[in-house]
Amino acid sequence: MSSTPTLIIMAAGMGSRFGGNKQIAPVDDAGHIIIDFSIYDAIRAGFGKVVCVIKPEMEADFARAIGDNIARHVDLRYAYQTLDNIPAGFSIPEGRQKPWGTGHAVLCALEQVDGPFAAINADDFYGAGAFRAAGAFLAEAGDANEHAMVGYSIENTLTENGSVSRGVCAGQDGYLTDITERTRIEPREGGAAYTEDDGATWTFIPAGTPVSMNLWAFRAGVLDMFPKMFRAFLENDVPANPLKAEFYLPNIPKALIASGRGRVRLLNTDERWYGMTYREDAAMVRDAIARMKAEGLYPERLWD
Repeated sequence: MSSTPTLIIMAAGMGSRFGGNKQIAPVDDAGHIIIDFSIYDAIRAGFGKVVCVIKPEMEADFARAIGDNIARHVDLRYAYQTLDNIPAGFSIPEGRQKPWGTGHAVLCALEQVDGPFAAINADDFYGAGAFRAAGAFLAEAGDANEHAMVGYSIENTLTENGSVSRGVCAGQDGYLTDITERTRIEPREGGAAYTEDDGATWTFIPAGTPVSMNLWAFRAGVLDMFPKMFRAFLENDVPANPLKAEFYLPNIPKALIASGRGRVRLLNTDERWYGMTYREDAAMVRDAIARMKAEGLYPERLWD
């Protein structure tokens, strides 16, 4: 079993984006996109392998845009997320086009994982401190059934250009106890607020409340949970919603917590999340990257 952790990057959703979509727009004058910074930070935090989960038809474009630069610096692998990557005995519902979800993306990568691992979204900027926290946790010789999530303060994950969806976390004694998905959150003085009735009423979320940005750190005890829970999803969820049911990554830690089989440590970070949820966010991301380079946090060219 590998002693250095693996980083799984869920990038299959980028398949239609190589035509100039905002998620792969350069965020600096050197032509880097957000995923470059995530991998750079992960390498510095001790990750020894990167597995990019993509669609098979993406590989040539992905390698040209991202992978060829990175492969000189880290063990870079590819895994493929496809609708037909399902256990024997199951079939794809007629008319299904939607991918199976983020939990399935990680499952597709696990055959290339031989030790502790973290998983992230491809198009979120997490910050060096978040990767240091995840890497340090995975480097500990801890309980195989103890895992972690890097939690961001709600106010550090918002955009002024619209609403966002976030997993709002509850914790106790440094451990995650629950995550509730709120699909429409907007900034407010002193924090944020969410609505569940299309804006008729709003519920305040105070600054400092931790939220999930899908940066998870898993130890070996979780590995058999992914195929078991995916099979249960295909048996139970898909028949009820064959075209749109999704197997979400947070379902795994939520099940571990609910069953008492595992615990999830809540690793709080002061980092600010950046992403391009809205086209208008691009300028904010570019300004932030320029500022961090000016402060010496990143070199002008990451892979030279």
